[in-house]
Order: sequence, then C-alpha cells, then structure tokens
Amino acid sequence: MKNMQNISSKLFRFWKVLGPGLVTGASDDDPSGIATYSQAGAAYGFSTLWTALITFPLMASIQEMCARIGLVTSHGLAGTIKTNYSKPVLYLMLMFSFPSIVMNIGADIAGMGAVGNLLFPSIQPTYFSIIFTIILLMLIIYLPYKKIAAVLKYLCLVLLVYLIVPFLYKQDWVAVLKATFIPTLKFDKNFISILVAKLGTTISPYLFFWQATMEVEERKNNKKQLIVNKRILHDMQQDVDFGMLFSNLVMFFIILTTGSVLFNGNIHQIDTVEQAAQALKPLAGNAAYLLFAIGVLGTGLLAIPVLSGSLSYIITESFGWKEGLDKKFHQAKAFYIIIAISLILGLSLNYIGISPIKALIYSAILYGLTAPVLIAIILHIANNKKIMGKNTNGKISNILGFAALVLMTVACLILVYMQLT
Repeated sequence: MKNMQNISSKLFRFWKVLGPGLVTGASDDDPSGIATYSQAGAAYGFSTLWTALITFPLMASIQEMCARIGLVTSHGLAGTIKTNYSKPVLYLMLMFSFPSIVMNIGADIAGMGAVGNLLFPSIQPTYFSIIFTIILLMLIIYLPYKKIAAVLKYLCLVLLVYLIVPFLYKQDWVAVLKATFIPTLKFDKNFISILVAKLGTTISPYLFFWQATMEVEERKNNKKQLIVNKRILHDMQQDVDFGMLFSNLVMFFIILTTGSVLFNGNIHQIDTVEQAAQALKPLAGNAAYLLFAIGVLGTGLLAIPVLSGSLSYIITESFGWKEGLDKKFHQAKAFYIIIAISLILGLSLNYIGISPIKALIYSAILYGLTAPVLIAIILHIANNKKIMGKNTNGKISNILGFAALVLMTVACLILVYMQLT
C-alpha cells in the first residue's frame, strides 16, 4: 500500500513539474504535422522511423536553450533579441514569422474542419472550421492564464490515442525495430522532400518563441522565486526533455500506423490529414479511424492557441506593447487583437484560393528559411555571459545545438534547390 502511495505521489509531483515543455512538444504534433507524418508512412512505410531518434535530442537541446533564455532574462525570445541585437534582425524574423504562422493556422483549421466533417458528414467542413475558430477565440480571450495552461496541459493527453492505434493492427515488430535503429536513405527527390518536411515540422521557429515566453509566464503566475537556481533549471530540463520525447513518440507511432496500414494496403499518396483518417477506416477498422480523427481535433485545439499566441508574443514584444495571456482583454488589447487577426486570416485562406496543401508548403518554406538563422541567434545568446551570466551552454548543449544548425541549414538549402528546380 505504501509503495502504491509513493508511486502515485511521485507521479503527481512529476505531473506538476510538466508545463511549458510538455505543451510545446505536444503542440508540435498539430494537424499539419500529422499530415506530414502520414505522408511519410504511406509513401515509404517504416523507412523514416529512424528520424524520430535523430530529431529528439536536437529538438530537446534547442528548446532547452529557449527555456533557459526565458528563465534567465525574464523576457521572451523576441524581447531578448530586441534588447541585444540590431532591429533589422528582429524585423526580418517578424516578416517571415507572420505569414508562415498564419498559413500554418489556416492549414490546421482546415484539417480540423475536414475531420469534423468525416465524423459528422451532415455538417459541412466550412461550418466546422468557423465553429472551431470561434470556440478557440473565445477560450483564449476569456479564460485566465492558469486555466488556459491547465486546458492545454490536459489536451496533451489526447495525443495518447496515437500510442494506442498501432496496437489495433497486427505489426511486424522485428521490421519496426530494424527500421528504427538502422537508417534508410533513398536518394530520390520525393524521399528527400519528406525528410526535409519532417525536419521543418518538428524543429519549427514558432516553438522557440513560445517556449521562452511560457517559461516567463509560468514563473510570474506561479510566483516562483526570481533567482534561477539548480532546482528550477532541473525541473525545466525534465519538462522540456519529456515534452520533446512525447512529441517524437507521437510522430513515431503515426508513421508506424500509416506505414503498417496504408503502405501495406497499397495506399501511398496521402495529401491531407482527413485522407489519412479516411484511408484507415476500411483497412484498420472503426476504432483506429475514430481514434485517429479524435486525435486530429484534440491536437488542433492544442496547437492553434500556441501558434496564434507565439505570433502575438513575437509582435507585441518587438514593438513594446503590453502582452500576456495572464492579462485581460482591456489590459492588453493589441495582444488579443493580433491573436484574433491571425485566426481570422488563417480561416480565410481557403476562401482566397490558398488550399491547406499549399499553405503547408508555403509555411514549410518560410520555416525552413528562418530556422537556421534563429538557431544561430539562440546559440549565440545561450553562450553570451553578458546575457546568461553563469547559465551559459554546456558542452553537450553546444554540440547538439550546432548539429541542429548544420542539419537545418542543409535542409534549407535542399528546400530552396527543390523549389527552384
């Protein structure tokens, strides 16, 4: 009995430690990301499973730096860049971030609408998209920060459905293990495109901004001590590591599901997340289909506030306007108006001729162009003693950070080359 109590109390303490890192990691598996992972599984089976092992340490290292920057400086990433770098650098980030995040929001809203229509065919996807947009806007504006943080945290649990789905279908676990630990490389344009798209989806610039800002918000609202000590850094590290591990596990299991069901069922072309859900139904049964679809809706409700919130923090910090999810609408009007505009613009993309697939491609290109520059700046800040004091990067953080920089730079060059050719 005592052992059970000890285990439950340890789990409860661990759950309390989890926060910004878990939400950031889970929001990375948004409907757009699920579409990309489904494409990889359908087109190439288990061949890209190994990428989850590569992206996890790279994601964790960059997100940990962003979290540490937020804790030490008590500013978000945009605020720190504004204070320590020339304004053109900040405005360049702003110029690329606004359209990429808006198009990502648009693709996610469209994906949620289409999946809602799959579950309830009598209601048009457009109506679902409008309903979801209104619900999200109301929740973001009217809920206080603590409730928003709690809602986002519990929404992360929705992603557990993707850890269940593969077990509803017979798996060749020997082939799974082989594909996980022995990398497969195919030197053709489509395979390289999938790898680049997965990198852009997992190591996304908006996550950098959100992570740093949420660490600041979390400490303000929980009234944690202002001095950054080893305990605070340790808790943050645990939170970030678990969040990024969870994110990569979800990616792994979605590729596993679509690789075993769709690829083996000779369905190799998946363009949208609703196509992936629909294709699962006849091959893996209603349970797999329903869980997959519910997961898309849950991740959309989680990711869109993160996307719109990160964009609003970037803009308001850049121009010195009042900002924060802890503030009421009348206290930070510009902050909430930017969130509203980003959601409305995202919703309207379908009506101006930009399809969800096009929105995904455009946002991936913009993310790909900005990620290497931002990673270089994050590395510079995290190693700057004037900014970080004694909390600069260690050797392992720098090795992983520079590896992420090199990989994202190569991915960016490949992406540009493929678009030009």
